[in-house]
Amino acid sequence: MMALPEIWQMWTVFGIVAVGVWFYVRETFSIEAISVGIILALMLFFHLFGEESSIENAQLLSGFAAPALVTIMALLVVGQGMFQTGALEGPIVRINNSLDKAPRRTLLMVFLIAFAVSMFTNNTPVVVMFIPIMTAMAARVRNNASRYMMPLSFISILAGMTTLIGSSTNLLVNDVLVRTTEFELSFFSQFMPGITLAAIGAAYIIATAPFLLPEREGLETEMTASGHQYIAQIRVTPNHPLVGAKPIAGLFPSLRDVTVRMVQRGEHSMLPPFEEDLQSGDILVVAATRKSLSKLLSSQPEYLRGMLTIGGFEAENEGAEPLVISEAVIAPGSRMIGRTIEQVGFRRQTGTLVLGVQRRSRMIRKRMLEIRLEAGDVLLLFGYDNDMLRLRNNRDLLLLDWSMSELPDIRKSMLARIIFIATIVAAATSILPIEIAALGGALGMIAMGCLNIRQAVRALDMRIFLLIGAAFAMGLSLENTGGAAYIGEGIVSAFLPYGNQILIGAVFIVIAFFTNIISNSAAALLFSPIALEISAQTDIDPIAMVLTVIFAANCCFATPIAYQTNLLVLGPGHYKFKDFIRFGGPLIILLWVSYTLLAPVFFEL
Repeated sequence: MMALPEIWQMWTVFGIVAVGVWFYVRETFSIEAISVGIILALMLFFHLFGEESSIENAQLLSGFAAPALVTIMALLVVGQGMFQTGALEGPIVRINNSLDKAPRRTLLMVFLIAFAVSMFTNNTPVVVMFIPIMTAMAARVRNNASRYMMPLSFISILAGMTTLIGSSTNLLVNDVLVRTTEFELSFFSQFMPGITLAAIGAAYIIATAPFLLPEREGLETEMTASGHQYIAQIRVTPNHPLVGAKPIAGLFPSLRDVTVRMVQRGEHSMLPPFEEDLQSGDILVVAATRKSLSKLLSSQPEYLRGMLTIGGFEAENEGAEPLVISEAVIAPGSRMIGRTIEQVGFRRQTGTLVLGVQRRSRMIRKRMLEIRLEAGDVLLLFGYDNDMLRLRNNRDLLLLDWSMSELPDIRKSMLARIIFIATIVAAATSILPIEIAALGGALGMIAMGCLNIRQAVRALDMRIFLLIGAAFAMGLSLENTGGAAYIGEGIVSAFLPYGNQILIGAVFIVIAFFTNIISNSAAALLFSPIALEISAQTDIDPIAMVLTVIFAANCCFATPIAYQTNLLVLGPGHYKFKDFIRFGGPLIILLWVSYTLLAPVFFEL
């Protein structure tokens, strides 16, 4: 091993970090490949040219075992459990039903719920859950989804500033603080400055969104324009929300997205216009699109149970496999042609349930179970994932794989809410360390059947895992070779003559710039050691410096690549790169100025 002078070690590490950042920005290779390449380059360098300040391989790889990273991965699983069970669907649907009465107030309520949930869980599943809700609300108020998608992402990011687990960035910075000093952030250490910045940011979004956001028709216009109708059945079970539903002008307002064509009560059939209230045991024959039926199944547990009782689904399978919905076509020469679904014994043969039947040539006016199938009929199927996949080998049906999608199993939604709240309470009250609370919540979600192992593993984003591991290695290398101290001294010498307040403001804007070029996690891990070096060289409290890193690294508003929620809303909002600069750029400037002016209020400078 040939040892290089310490100054050359520092500049070589600077070079490796700069090349890594350049590759991240250029996106020539995948994030995973770049992250592994950075770690490999640092390991090779210190192995070949290290000296006393050399870093062992175990230290460079320590980021993968950091408590912060373990906590982040566990919280991703908890968030996925909330998503898989549709734990937020019920409250949101009830709020959405009041949209016609007070559309502005309802929109405000939905944004407040998104903000509140994002304070205590990973932002990504929250935004995933709220995108279709916002899309539907935009259509109801005759507005474009582009007016709501970017504010949804930004609101969730602002909420993440307020608590320790609100964003992965916060946990990573706290991990660096604990590792290098005797200080530690509590669950609500950042709440007051965080909620202040979030309020300023929310006011900006409300005031400028009508002027700075584009009006573009999103994908939802295309989706709702071509909805083929299926004939389906809804069984009203004893505890069903439709028990006692009263018809108004011959229709049932609670079923606004479906057309009730007949109500079967025993041997008696009732046709529209309807005059009698619905009773337990009634079977509703409805015409509805796939989207409407999926929405019903995801709204309240009793709708799902009522559907399942039609096909005799076994209760013991509950939670064992993900529920999916798909479409299949009756093949020419199929043995099912000329027979009804009951005669075929469809549930017994395939393990799936027929939700609806569609005959493209004409609208059928019969009960679904009385329809004799014909070649070319499209069946809307519902069942467990494994049963659906087995239909690929069924010669009587042509399974349309592209149409398969998962549905939230809301029978477990209450359990998911309890586990989520217990995890937050345990972490917030310090009953358990945050990493233990998060791991307990993740295990609880799996053990209680809110999601299975495959879904849990899918929630573990490998890009985040490798990116954080690489950022840990870069930050540690800068710290050990003196690079962090060198940058800290440069910033201190340039801005300290103007006072601590200006110095904090300078650190904030530099980090905010980098967080929009690389990821917020990488920016936070790179600048955390630098911020602590600045604290050591001045009389600024290290807590003030790490909070500055947290808030600045969360200012990822100016580019879609800065944060994953920005990428999530890019398509549904039909945004362009420049839209983020135009709407998010001024927000960063506003938060920078506000934070700099309020720093003496937040901290003792």
